[in-house]
Parts: sequence; structure tokens; C-alpha cells
Amino acid sequence: MIRNGGRLLVECLIALGATKSFGVPGESYLAVLDALHDTRGKLDYVICRNEGGASFMASAYGKLTGSPGICFATRGPGVTNASIGVHTAMQDSSPMILFVGQVGTDMKGREAFQEIDYRAVFGTVAKWAVEIDDVSRLPEIVARAWTAALTGRPGPVVVALPEDMLTTMTEAAPLSGPACIFEAAPAQDAIAAALKMLAAAERPILLMGGANWTADGRSALQAFAEASDIPVVAAFRYQDQFDNHSPVFVGEAGVGVVPHVKKLIRDADVILAVNVRFGEMTTDGYTLLSVPEPRQKLIHVHGSDREIGKIYVPAIGIHAGPNAFAKALTPVKGAWAEWRAAARKAYEGTFAAPVQPGSVDMVAVSAWLRETLPADVILTNGAGNFTVWPNKFFKFGPQARLLAPQSGAMGYGLPAAIAAKVAFPKRTVVCFAGDGDFQMNCQELGTAMQAGAQPIVLIINNGIYGTIRAHQERSYPARVSGTSLENPDFVILAKAYGFHAERVESTGDFAAAFERALNSTTGAVLDIAISSEALTPRQTLTQMRDAALASQKAKA
Repeated sequence: MIRNGGRLLVECLIALGATKSFGVPGESYLAVLDALHDTRGKLDYVICRNEGGASFMASAYGKLTGSPGICFATRGPGVTNASIGVHTAMQDSSPMILFVGQVGTDMKGREAFQEIDYRAVFGTVAKWAVEIDDVSRLPEIVARAWTAALTGRPGPVVVALPEDMLTTMTEAAPLSGPACIFEAAPAQDAIAAALKMLAAAERPILLMGGANWTADGRSALQAFAEASDIPVVAAFRYQDQFDNHSPVFVGEAGVGVVPHVKKLIRDADVILAVNVRFGEMTTDGYTLLSVPEPRQKLIHVHGSDREIGKIYVPAIGIHAGPNAFAKALTPVKGAWAEWRAAARKAYEGTFAAPVQPGSVDMVAVSAWLRETLPADVILTNGAGNFTVWPNKFFKFGPQARLLAPQSGAMGYGLPAAIAAKVAFPKRTVVCFAGDGDFQMNCQELGTAMQAGAQPIVLIINNGIYGTIRAHQERSYPARVSGTSLENPDFVILAKAYGFHAERVESTGDFAAAFERALNSTTGAVLDIAISSEALTPRQTLTQMRDAALASQKAKA
């Protein structure tokens, strides 16, 4: 059968198992759009409002489902918009493939209209950047892109599609299905060495992260940790990968890492790190473990050999997939029960915080949500001080999920929530967004409306860019510059997109408003009036400023 490159691409994706895609249409990939016309119900195309939102959706979809999130963008301005999602997918270790239009091969190298050298631009951002130069090789390249996105350390792949490659006819057959690739399994002597080191420890911890866990792998790791009574710390924004209700879960090492977790990591004598890439946030700026040789004995397990020893020299390095490794573990015993119990008690204590200034107290709101949200809820957030509420004041059970960017990208939360509703229409999805964060991608409410994928959005509205104001008050107290916001009426805006919308101006009004949101068939936006003083749960804006001024005065 003869078909053009656009149809061949779409048929390959369907064979590989893709069912959803996200994008903004462009003339550079019209042949793909034409092929997608006939694939509704097989490979659906979610029409987005901005390529940044589309790429965030694809990144979040990959993180949530474990299948590569598919994004289509046009060349030049389109793909540069989409680059934010590629960077986010890379730092999140999320499988994603961005297909982007390119000028025809006969115009390459002339700086033709919207031309970009994708290998150069994305070579340091994506796992792999490639351009099709022979339509007959399209199945080969797509198969490799799919495999690259999923294996080792998962991540994004960028595939450039010259316009003539999509319109050229070919007899090349589409793929018949994906490769069946098993995780790398740990060697038995490696398992034995790791267990021996753990058994000899006095203060062991298990540090876990990464997005490519299976339910069986997570269960196996939890069973090992509980049988061994070893405290478990989640890497930055991966606390949803371990049951927070387990007695061995003791907190997350991320932005604003709480004191007991810092102390736990510093005082540990053996750290079993599984599926962790050791980012800046998890290590508190690379201070909790010395670079390059930690004082703690480090057992580093990862599916990518490039991660082992990248920053820290491990006492034992094990190249293995996280799930295969977890299933190979057998319990160890040691005299660390009090160590684990004290850490768990400290974790439970982190949910207590002072009454917040202002008419809406997010400590009380978070406590209500913790008790009310369904067990399989999906929470999402972008970036800002408001993320403390879903990240530090919620307990994730085995069915709950958190979609939050390790890259700290503002504007991620709403697209991620839409992607979650696309993937799981019947699950409750709640997006936390600051007022500044929300406006990075608020136009994607239109995507949600059109796709029938409307989440509940909680806008934590304090009229400022909160994180930057916090840094500003600590470093340049009482010199406010560039961090105050004048916002639109979010209720009117949300209603224009067909959402149920309300403004919540007191703590007592929140529960009823959220119940109405939960029962709405159109999704909902709740504009929550927060005092700018309530910048962090335990320190007000004024307290930050006064402390900084006092410090300046003492130094003068």
C-alpha cells in the first residue's frame, strides 16, 4: 500500500500504542493533520491554545501514564513555545515525543521561513533530537524515538519532520507494534552487597524518585521498607510514588525541605537511593551529601548507567530498573527502630502550622481536602510558594498521584490537569495554581472546554509573584519591585470558558464551594482570596521583611 509520510507516521504511532496527542495546528505538518482526520477514537488530537500548554500536557501525560506523551508543533515559533515542555519532561524523567514541522529538505540551511536547526537547539535539552531525511526510514526513526523515550532514564525526544517528507509517497510499511523491552535486572551479587551494607547500618534511609514505577514495583519497595523498618524519603515532587500513610514514610526532600528530613539525610550512615537523579532540590543545593564523595555510604540504583556516579561516587552502584530491583530485595534487620519512629513522628508534625493571616486559612483548607478528596485523586501544580499546600500538606495514598514539575516551571499545573482528565476522565483532578502561575496558561481553559476535560482549579490568589517577593524581602527588604500583580476577574474569565466559577473569601465558605465544584459537570475554578502576608505556612511576609531589616541593621 502506498501512503504519504504523514499517514505513515500516524499509523506507526497507533501501532506503538499511542491513543492521545496534544498540539497546535500548523501548515508545516498538514499531512499529519489530514491523517489524524481518520483516526478519531484511535489516536485523538487534543487541540491546544499554545504550544507551551500542549507540550506541558504531553509531558504530564507521559509522567502519569508511563506511555510517551505525544505533542505536535509547527516549526519556528511553534516549537520554541513548546520547548518548555521538553525541558520539563527531561528534568521530570517523563517519556515524551515532540513531533515538529520543518522546512522542506530543498530549503535546508538557508534560514528559510521559520527554519531551526533542531539538533542544535534541542541537543542539550532532549534525550535525542533527530530529523527525518528519508521517508522510508520514518518507521525506523519513530520506533527508536519511542524506545528512547521509555528506556533507561525516560525523557523527551524531538523528531523534526521536513514538509516534503510528510507529503512524499512511500511503500514503506508501518510498524506492527512496540518492542518488548524488559528492565535491566540487578546482578545477584549486587543485591547481596547492598543488603549486607544495609544490614550493617545504624541509621539507614531509602531515598526514592523517578516516574517510571509500576504498581508492582512500588508495592515491592514498600513491602521491603516496611519489613525492614527503614525510613523512606521521597525525592523532590515524587512523594506520590510511595504510600504516605505507611509508617515508614517520613517526608519529601524538595524545595523548602523540612528540618527533620535535612537532618535525616545528613545523619544517615547508609543511603539506598533508587531511581534518583540527585537534583539540586533533593540535595538542598548539593549540601546534604558532599560532592563528589559523600560521607554517607551511598548505594545508587538507576536504570541509566549515565546517572550512576554523575554527581556522587557511590559505595555501590547498581545499573538496574527500579521495579526489577525492588522485586529482587529481601528484608534486612537492624537496630534502627527508634530512628525510623522518630522520623515518622516528625513527619506527622509537619502538618501542624499556625493559623494563617487573612480571611482564608490554607492550613485549615488543606486539612479539609486531606480528609475529603477521593483516594485516587490527581493533584497538579505549577511553580510558586502556593505549591507548599499540595506538596507539603497532603498525604498521597497508593492510588493518588501528583503531577508537579521538577523544573519549577510556572504554568504547568493547568495543562497537566487537563492531560490528567484526558487520560482519566472519571477521576477527580485538582489543580493548585497561584494567580501569577495560572495566568501563564489560563487560555488552556479553552482546550479543557473543547476536549471535555475540565478539572477543578484552585487559584491561590494573593496578588503577588509570591516566591520572588519572598526572595526580594529577604535580600532587599522593603524595596518592592516588579512583584505586585493586578489581576482580572477570574470568575468572569472562567465562566467565559464554560466553567463553574466562584470566589472564596473566607475559610468557612470553602467546603461548600468545593462541593459545588466537585458536583459540577463543567469543571470549576475557585478564586481563593489569600492574604499576601500568608506567604509561607510558618513565616509571614512582614516577619521576613523585619528579620532581613534587623540583619542589615546588625551588620551596619
